[in-house]
Amino acid sequence: MSQTTNSILMIRPVAFRMNEQTAVNNYYQKVLNGLSKETVNAKAQQEFDTFVTKLRMVGVHVIVVDDTLNPNTPDSIFPNNWISFHESGDVVLYPMFAENRREERREDILDILEDNGFIINEIMDYTSAEADGFYLEGTGSLLLDRENEKAYCALSPRADEELFIEFCEDFEYSPVIFEAFQTVNGERKLIYHTNVMMCIGDTFAVICADCIDDKKERKMVLDSLKGDEKEIILITEDQVNSFAGNMLEVKGADERRYLVMSQSAHQSLTKKQIAQLEEHVTILSSSLDTIEACGGGSARCMMAELFLPRE
Repeated sequence: MSQTTNSILMIRPVAFRMNEQTAVNNYYQKVLNGLSKETVNAKAQQEFDTFVTKLRMVGVHVIVVDDTLNPNTPDSIFPNNWISFHESGDVVLYPMFAENRREERREDILDILEDNGFIINEIMDYTSAEADGFYLEGTGSLLLDRENEKAYCALSPRADEELFIEFCEDFEYSPVIFEAFQTVNGERKLIYHTNVMMCIGDTFAVICADCIDDKKERKMVLDSLKGDEKEIILITEDQVNSFAGNMLEVKGADERRYLVMSQSAHQSLTKKQIAQLEEHVTILSSSLDTIEACGGGSARCMMAELFLPRE
């Protein structure tokens, strides 16, 4: 299986704002004082459009679907939490923590993908777990090393261990389970999504090992990555706060590999880290300041990778 794809799905926001339902355990969200909802959404749309243009300019195949005003889905810009697409032609639907995020799941998106020549064989639906209060938020919670058939998951209120193991059994991934923390007002709190503190590329991994407080767990995760011959590039908790963990490797024209991140993530990296990354990929960054502040997510969260077979 391939670790990277040339095709991604992105959802263009129509009513983007800070989602009060997700802010209870996403400590990266901020209230932007003095900005109307209309201004926040307009800024988010501008950031989104610039980002899509940059991706397309290097040859990434981006399918953009517009969000709808009804139902009210302020976080629709982050589709990777409710859906994932696999080389087998499987589509997975995930149970979501915030009630208003469950409304993001749209069947018409699957029709749009089929109209674009993608083949969907089966839909695996884990969403019934919501009724029992268990969640697993897509490739926010699951970090898939597709090539080595491993899945990494930092447990949190949005990543249930049993559900994660069920997913791994269904898709034949080996589970790598740990807890990751961030400091909030002097207290260590669970990080809400794994993809905030680590990113797995084809030949490298970016990770904030300092977020894994348990030394045994930290060693296990790093040993697992090293065992697959990934070059490990360590980032700090401050860099995680600038979304430096929230990156995604994609393929552009001529199979060229790009590591996609926000401008704030790029600016937080040291010269040494950038040099390490550039041994593997070309860095592509775009300003996502409004989206990061209000949404508490960044570049990686905005892209749902399309691994589906094509007609």
